[in-house]
Amino acid sequence: MCDPVRVLVIDAANVIGSRPTGWWRDRPAAARVFTERVRASVTAARIGLPVTIVLEGKARSGAAEAVVDGVSVVHALAEGDDTIVAIAEANSDVVVVTADRQLAARARAAHAEVVGPSWLLARLVD
Repeated sequence: MCDPVRVLVIDAANVIGSRPTGWWRDRPAAARVFTERVRASVTAARIGLPVTIVLEGKARSGAAEAVVDGVSVVHALAEGDDTIVAIAEANSDVVVVTADRQLAARARAAHAEVVGPSWLLARLVD
């Protein structure tokens, strides 16, 4: 019997917003650059698969909903938190990346592990 595969689910808005890089001036560009960095980090074996990035609001136009280099981009139709919790509920071994306390509590209630943005940012290639 195979061990379940851990699914890494990224609250992109929360992670991108955790650093004052000027991301708010161009949310789609910030989402595109972030998605590219995550994909490069997977390619460099700094992050394991599978990875899902959840984008919401204006950031959705920065990266198409697709699976590229093993990284899935999902566009939240409404609140990104609801999409993240739904993914956590649908999978047996999920790690959610967020610093949002309410989302973290909901993810834990869905039996997901929660790590903060710094955990992920330390693993991203520049």
